[in-house]
Amino acid sequence: AMLRLRLLTWDVKDTLLRLRQPVGQSYSAEAQAHGLRVQPQALSEAFREAYGAQSRRFPNYGQGQGLSSRQWWLDVVQQTFRLAGVHEDGVLALMAENLYRDFCSARNWELLPGAAETLSRCCQRGLHMGVVSNFDNRLEDILAQCDLRRHFEFVLTSEAAGFAKPDRRIFEEALRLGGVLPEQAAHIGDDYARDYRAAREVGMHSFLLRTAGQGGHPEVPPGHVLPTLSHLLALIEK
Repeated sequence: AMLRLRLLTWDVKDTLLRLRQPVGQSYSAEAQAHGLRVQPQALSEAFREAYGAQSRRFPNYGQGQGLSSRQWWLDVVQQTFRLAGVHEDGVLALMAENLYRDFCSARNWELLPGAAETLSRCCQRGLHMGVVSNFDNRLEDILAQCDLRRHFEFVLTSEAAGFAKPDRRIFEEALRLGGVLPEQAAHIGDDYARDYRAAREVGMHSFLLRTAGQGGHPEVPPGHVLPTLSHLLALIEK
């Protein structure tokens, strides 16, 4: 029987949109614009370290700790360059501002295969749709720039919600915004714990997008796995 779905909620990063190039390449190009030579690989590693440390110290962009997500990101960018050996405060501040702004634009993001067509077809079938993403408040702009915003009735970020996936409260808020019961909704994402399992735990249906090279999860039935986004409609309409 066709699932009686009324609402689809979507993760964004690596589900609908992905970065066009590794973070280290974007940071290296920005450094080069200021006459600094820093290797992309060194910056990628430094970014992972800076992002990880900041996430542990100030979870969910410092929500509840008096930090704005903008300041949170400016600190991550500056710390990334420091770890890679750049220490002039003036140029650090400038590069951080530029990169914070650049990651809002479609220049840095591309759609995953099947994303635009799948969203359009879901809308045509009368499904209501929303976004549930561990993202900061730039997400509205990014979705608009990539011509995806129009598909969604709401965009719920962890910054706005005050809770990050896998916290059940962000999914409960999405269900409230969509005005549906959990069994009338399905979540689509690429992360087993934050997307697939977390949505199931509030009673939603869930589909796991598994990009090539990702290991399988024995706990996920084959009928819940999407090799590509284009497989979604067939599974929903079964």
